[in-house]
Amino acid sequence: MFSRINPKITMTILNDKDFYKTTDLALAAVLSLSFPIEAIDRQARKAQFIFKREEGLDQLIENYWRGGLKVEPQTYFQELRTIKARLYSEQ
Repeated sequence: MFSRINPKITMTILNDKDFYKTTDLALAAVLSLSFPIEAIDRQARKAQFIFKREEGLDQLIENYWRGGLKVEPQTYFQELRTIKARLYSEQ
């Protein structure tokens, strides 16, 4: 959703119910195996990884916290490295 503030400036407003945010790097790595990271918010003390809420996202998060996921270790580690590279390169 876009909001016009000034004809020369357009600001994006994120609706919290449409997006999921987490500062947990391990969770972000798991989620990004199935859902793209929409943005990384560095305004807080810890970076927040932002995902668009799509079908299956909430169930994946619940399974993560319950310990009900199985991922291929090399794929997970590679995704973790990719996220870290993105996190530190966009500063």
